[in-house]
Amino acid sequence: SLVVLFGATAGAYGAKLGSDERELILLVWQVVDLHSKKVGTLHKSLVKADNLDLSDQCREVSGLTPEGLGKAEPLDRVLQQFSQLVSSDLKVLGRSSYTLCSDGQLLIRQVLHPETSKKNFLLSDCFYSFYDLRKEFHTCYPSSAAVKDQTIKTMAEYLGLGTDETEEDFGVWQVKTMVAIIFSMLSESCNHIFTEPETVKYKYETGPWLKLTAFFSFFFLCSSKSETVDSETVIRARGLPWQSSDQDIARFFKGLNIAKGGVALCLNAQGRRNGEALVRFVNSEQRDLALERHKHHMGSRYIEVYKATGEEFLKIAGGTSNEVAQFLSKENQVIIRMRGLPFTATQEDVLGFLGPECPVTGGKEGLLFVKYPDGRPTGDAFVLFSCEEYAQNALKKHKEILGKRYIELFRSTAAEVQQVVLNRYMSTPLIPTLPTPIIPVIPPPYTIATGSIRDCVRLRGLPYTAGIDDILEFMGDATADIKPHGVHMVLNQQGRPSGDAFIQMKSADKAFLVAQKCHKKMMKDRYVEVFQCSGEEMNFVLMGGTLNRSGLSPPPCKLPCLSPPAYAAFQTAAVIPAEAALYQPQALLPTTRTPQASAAASPTVTYYPAQAAQLYMNYTAYYPSPPVSPTTVGYIAAPPGAVAAAATATHTPILPQPGALVRMQGLPYNTGMKEILSFFQGYQYAPDDYNGLIQLSDQARSVLQAPKEWVCL
Repeated sequence: SLVVLFGATAGAYGAKLGSDERELILLVWQVVDLHSKKVGTLHKSLVKADNLDLSDQCREVSGLTPEGLGKAEPLDRVLQQFSQLVSSDLKVLGRSSYTLCSDGQLLIRQVLHPETSKKNFLLSDCFYSFYDLRKEFHTCYPSSAAVKDQTIKTMAEYLGLGTDETEEDFGVWQVKTMVAIIFSMLSESCNHIFTEPETVKYKYETGPWLKLTAFFSFFFLCSSKSETVDSETVIRARGLPWQSSDQDIARFFKGLNIAKGGVALCLNAQGRRNGEALVRFVNSEQRDLALERHKHHMGSRYIEVYKATGEEFLKIAGGTSNEVAQFLSKENQVIIRMRGLPFTATQEDVLGFLGPECPVTGGKEGLLFVKYPDGRPTGDAFVLFSCEEYAQNALKKHKEILGKRYIELFRSTAAEVQQVVLNRYMSTPLIPTLPTPIIPVIPPPYTIATGSIRDCVRLRGLPYTAGIDDILEFMGDATADIKPHGVHMVLNQQGRPSGDAFIQMKSADKAFLVAQKCHKKMMKDRYVEVFQCSGEEMNFVLMGGTLNRSGLSPPPCKLPCLSPPAYAAFQTAAVIPAEAALYQPQALLPTTRTPQASAAASPTVTYYPAQAAQLYMNYTAYYPSPPVSPTTVGYIAAPPGAVAAAATATHTPILPQPGALVRMQGLPYNTGMKEILSFFQGYQYAPDDYNGLIQLSDQARSVLQAPKEWVCL
């Protein structure tokens, strides 16, 4: 038997059903006996939604009113009545089992499953298997329209059935017409058989998407540049809560079939989740339905959903090693990540910490410690549990003490294991190793304003894909009033655009006009806020401070010599700070365009503006890009004379002898020089060595040679 089912929500209708997250307000159904071609009673039930505000389209199409819906039963009770009435009708027809049949996929996948998941009650088993009448119709009548173009009305017209919807109540005509279409398909001329229903997965299957037996085959494919994941099945979800797990993401896409191990949480450079995930579905149809959930909500946050590629998914979820593959080879395991373990912690220590109430799968084999390439422990580990109960018991130990440290526990995924173990710790380090040459520095032809004159504008809310050209197009005629090299895009810790930019105008009046003209003007699909500000305010933000309605909040630096106003004291020469001078230019300034040089010319020397370079001494989440000119995107090559002057300079910076430098990791973000020197109290350090590293003004040298006089803010 089939149960023909039709429904409607308080919002969009037809092809957009469920795309706006509106609740179900109507269910209509009827039982059909395929053998005797008899039907049961037609039932129509209104559903009381939490939000009774109906869209104009819903009012027009359905004729329903908030007053009428206010007297209806909530969804959970309506579904109980549905089960009882269907069982009663089946008993009358002498049948015991049935399968749902709906007009397309949307009612089941995009409405019922997501809504019941959000309201925290379970659907009965019958909603996990159903026939798509549109697909069955196209199979029976191959010459009919494509499945995506089918509707109840077009199918009825193809068969020559009556299509006057006004004869019946909304929902009643649809179900009666669907029943008539089914009987036409069952006629002797067609003799259609319903054999392959659509299925909805009960739960998301965790584990590696690639089996261990395919390990070497996978790397052969990767080395030959063959794509092993179909790009038509992958999406990128952005804006996820940082604590969300793969199960939370699967719940967000409830009703859609995610491939096994198809949720890959993205990590930032520090190995922490960055609020994005790549999700791989079983086919392109499921992916297209997932895209319709763009800006649906997970809790109080809306989630952006975009297309992604198989190559992107492979970069996150594809990398593995023998150790990781062996660890992940056990099927259907719950993975927990432990962070903050003592470096001396052993497998026995971890098992003892977890205790007998949460046994680890395979004992020691269910533990995977994360290590640096040189074998040192990172303090992270992954643990396997055979069931959800054991994992929940383990999560209750979050922030309990092991040794002298509290331990953090989080849900994790197979893709996160692969990223953390392989991509983060077993690839190139986050900060490049120290090179031997020092960056040549040429005096800059321009400076960044630091005064209180409000001759700058701040752009906030830029699309993440926006570049310099987009900003200049957005500015329109005002581009002519931008100072040379006056465009400053703000980047985040991963070197990606943060959505902010600062522009230096030629005067405060020009800045005011731009702010008035361009405020909330659209760039691509987003509106951009434009505020007038001063050079001092701009520098505060570029240095990591915040600029809001409450005023200025300085960056979390402890030294006066690192605050923006102090940079004015270092303008006698173009210098790169000691920390910055130890690294190659690309480690500090992400190049947007490589300067072209003639074959006979000497190697190009890049202009590094003094303050722009020093702005990279930033201890917070934001990094400015190099300032650029409206007419010159990228860096400016130095003239040949400047190159020659740099080559013949009498003062050549040199690195200290090998062994004279140490690198410190894990410093608190608010640490200043004074704390570092106190940390090394009792050891001899040579402040004079700074003179050999970089060219310093007299004032800068006096500060570096008298560290005991530094004062904390």
